[in-house]
This record gives sequence, structure tokens and C-alpha cells, in this order.
Amino acid sequence: MRQDARDKRQGVSPMNRFMTRLSFKDFFQVCFALITSVAVIATVNAQEGSEIPRMSDGKPDLSGVWWTGGDLGSAGYGSTTDRSAGLQYNLYTDLYTPEAKERMATLSDKDDPTLQCKSTAFGTLSVRLFDVGAVGQIVSTPDMMIFLQETFHGYQLIPTDGREHRFLPPSYRGDAVGHWEGDTFVVETVNFTDDTWMFAEGGVSFHSDQLRIVERYNRIDANTLQIDATIYDPGVLTEPFIVPTKTLVVAPFDQLLPLICSGVETQERMDGAN
Repeated sequence: MRQDARDKRQGVSPMNRFMTRLSFKDFFQVCFALITSVAVIATVNAQEGSEIPRMSDGKPDLSGVWWTGGDLGSAGYGSTTDRSAGLQYNLYTDLYTPEAKERMATLSDKDDPTLQCKSTAFGTLSVRLFDVGAVGQIVSTPDMMIFLQETFHGYQLIPTDGREHRFLPPSYRGDAVGHWEGDTFVVETVNFTDDTWMFAEGGVSFHSDQLRIVERYNRIDANTLQIDATIYDPGVLTEPFIVPTKTLVVAPFDQLLPLICSGVETQERMDGAN
């Protein structure tokens, strides 16, 4: 009490008195502790901002509208990936058998099935979720994944409850089943027709009805989805085609807009093509 009264008369604050009793080493340790605490808090906040959302069963929630950073023609389009790696049909057709290469030489832009509003078997930008577009949407549930495309009213229902592939007629987009390997969502798609191309935009890229596609989806943070895929088709390929990894980001809207395709507007050009 006497010391406090003396300090008050002399204008010495309790903090000043405390600081005078600290050695330089003590002072440095206190400052270091404060700085470390602030850094830890900032790191925790950053991690919370990028935390992977999860479903009720604890698996990553892949729900969202995904794109490469922008729509076709926008400034951000392709910002998450190398644009030159967007169309992969040249790499794919490099693996054609000699017979497939002979057939490829007889085809051109006018034979592209998407001119007749047929889906691709894979996707123009090497992202199956997009099909012919540049945006796709995923709706996740513990038992079923729903993949939606803007083009041709496309969708894919992917059960994740352990069921096998269904016995159905072949289709443009095939029959898909999924399962989880840790936090990685794995999709196997089979039972395709053989009258679509793997890619569009005039990229000759036919396949056979032996086509099988395996995709691996990883949500690496709240805003980023990474996709790896391997294409197997012993009917036309000499070996499996490994698709370069694709990175997508969450789009700034929460639903797709349908893109109408009738095929009528392209018929005259197809009839007049060589």
C-alpha cells in the first residue's frame, strides 16, 4: 500500500513499475508469447474459413456449382487450369489403335454428334461434370450423388449405397456407381452407347461400347474441387488414357441455367458440309 501511494505521488503507473522490474530477456519472452498467440488465432481462423464441408455421415459434401473460374468467354474462364490443356482429344486420339486411326481419318467437324444435341461420353473441357458446357452442379446426399449439366438437360444419378451397376440398355452418359475411399469420392461409369464422342467442338474422339471411365473427386478445401480421371476402352485405345488433373472452384451462384439445344439451327450447315 505504501509503495502504491508513493508511486501515485510520483506519477508512476502500475504498468510502468511492472516494466521496470522486467529484464530485457523477460520482456522479449512476453512479446514473443503475444505474437505467437496472435499467429495461432489467425491460423485457426484461416483454417475455419477453408474447412471442408461435410455431410451428416462425415463424408465430404461435394455440393455446389463448379467451374474453372468463369464461364466461356469471361475474364476468369480457365483461371484455375492451363487453358492449353482444356481440350484433350488430341492426347486421347494419340492412343488410338491403327484401325481407329483409319476410321478417324474419315471423320470431321460435321460428324460431331453434339450437333444433333447428343451428349458427350466425357466432356469438352475434359471435365465429365460439364459435358458440353463449362459449368456443373453437384447435389450430395449420403446415399446418392446427383451431377447436373447445363447442356441437353443432362444429369447423372450416382448411388453410393453399395449397389452394383444396373442391367439397362446402353446410354449416352452410361451407368455410374460411386463409393468412398477415405475422403475421395470414386465414380465408375460403364454401359455406354458407341454413337457419341468423348469430346465436342469438332474434336473427333469416338469410342466403343467397351468404354469405362473411373473418376476421383477430392474437395481439398471449401472452395476447391480436384478431379482425376482414367479412361479405359480396349475397343479403340492401345492403353488407358489418364486425363490431366482438373481443378474447379465454387461459382458465385447456386443453380444452373438450362441451355436449349434443338439441332435444327445446325442442320443446314451439316447438310452443306463436305
